[in-house]
Amino acid sequence: MSVTAVPIQPVKKGTLITLWVGIALAILLAGGLAWAAKLPTIEITTVTEGKGDPPQDGDVVLVNYKGTLADGTEFDAGQQTPLQVSGVVPGFSEGLKKMQKGGKYTLEIPSELAYGSTSPGPGIPANADLTFEVELIDFKSEEEIRAMQQQMQQMQMQQQMQQQGGMPQGIPLPPPGN
Repeated sequence: MSVTAVPIQPVKKGTLITLWVGIALAILLAGGLAWAAKLPTIEITTVTEGKGDPPQDGDVVLVNYKGTLADGTEFDAGQQTPLQVSGVVPGFSEGLKKMQKGGKYTLEIPSELAYGSTSPGPGIPANADLTFEVELIDFKSEEEIRAMQQQMQQMQMQQQMQQQGGMPQGIPLPPPGN
């Protein structure tokens, strides 16, 4: 068996440096592209700590809130307002899911996580960053809300029966045969 020897050419001076510089540039370029493609995020500032678990997508929250534009113009406010967590703009929903009962928070929402390039009405221009001061008073799950609604419907039906001459509750029937 014979072995053929192949001469190895010497590496030119500076070739390894060029290779490492190329690798470093590729890493920096990839990092720069990842940074440029970074998704917008909300900023949450805790003003007052709350307690307990945060609400989830299907939950209904009860909040006090005030919404302002970057220049400080108030565009909306509400007291003891019920909102479904998944029924608000993405940035507000994301913020609600990081809050606790009794807590007060400031949400700074970039336009991409609010209304984006569309204007929802006269008070909020397109591409507007929004700031909300939010107090999470309470929240209930969808199941709890349904149970409360059923209980209210039953109470309303009882009231209607009483108003329409139905048998009032609490009055005993006379014994049979009298």
